[in-house]
This record gives sequence, structure tokens and C-alpha cells, in this order.
Amino acid sequence: MTKQLYTAKEVAELCGISESSAYKIIARLNKELKDKGYLTFSGKVSRAYFSERMYGGVAGDKAE
Repeated sequence: MTKQLYTAKEVAELCGISESSAYKIIARLNKELKDKGYLTFSGKVSRAYFSERMYGGVAGDKAE
């Protein structure tokens, strides 16, 4: 089963940023999702939504 969520550590590694910056990005994306009525999890973000917002909807990690 493929993971549906990225953790802050994974976001930090993907973006080449600190984990604290990754948490800020995740909080921002989760707020956007929550405003749209989606369920969110603190400290994690949907892989699909992350890819959509970061890469314009292009899947970023087909290799997994």
C-alpha cells in the first residue's frame, strides 16, 4: 500500500529545507485543505495535494 501522507521530515528532504520550515509549509497546505472541507492531520500533508501545489499537479515521485 502506498503512503498517502508526507511527514515534515519527508517534505524537508524533498525541498532541501529545515524540518521547522517544512512544518510551516505543511500547516499552510493543511489550512488550505481544511478551508476546502477536507480532513487534515497535524504534521502531515497529503502527497497528492503537496505535489499539486509544489509541481502544478505533476506527480513528483513515480519511482516509489
